[in-house]
Amino acid sequence: MGAMKEDPAGGSPDHGRRRRPGELEAAILATLRDAGRSLTSGQVRDLLAPEGGLSYSAVVTTLVRLHRRKAVTRRREGRAYRYGALTDAAGLVAQRMSALLDAEDDRATVLRRFVNELHPGDEELLRRLLADEPGETP
Repeated sequence: MGAMKEDPAGGSPDHGRRRRPGELEAAILATLRDAGRSLTSGQVRDLLAPEGGLSYSAVVTTLVRLHRRKAVTRRREGRAYRYGALTDAAGLVAQRMSALLDAEDDRATVLRRFVNELHPGDEELLRRLLADEPGETP
C-alpha cells in the first residue's frame, strides 16, 4: 500500500526526517490510488503512518492543496470530506513543470537550459518521447 518508507540512511520510518518537496503529496496520491476508493483525511493518515508520526493537519493541508490543483476529487460526506486520486505522482510532477514553464516569458531559454541540465540518457529519452506518436509510451 502507500505506507511511508524507511529512511534511506537505514533509520526508522520517517520520524525526525525532513521530507523531500512533493514527497507527502506523492505518498497521499499513491495511498488513494492503492485504496481504489475515496478516503477521509483520517483514513489517509492512518494508512500512511499507522504507528503515528504524521500529523492530521499535514494530511488535510496537503489534500486541500491537491484538490485546488485538481489532482484529487473531494466530496462532502457528513462533516468530513472524502478524497479520490485523479492523477499519480508522475502527473503531479508534470503539472508542476508546466506551471513553472508557464510562469516564464522566455520559454525557449527555459527549455534549452532544462535539456542541458538533464541526466545522461534523459535527453535521448526526451527525444524519443517527442518523436513518438501521441499516446505512445516507451
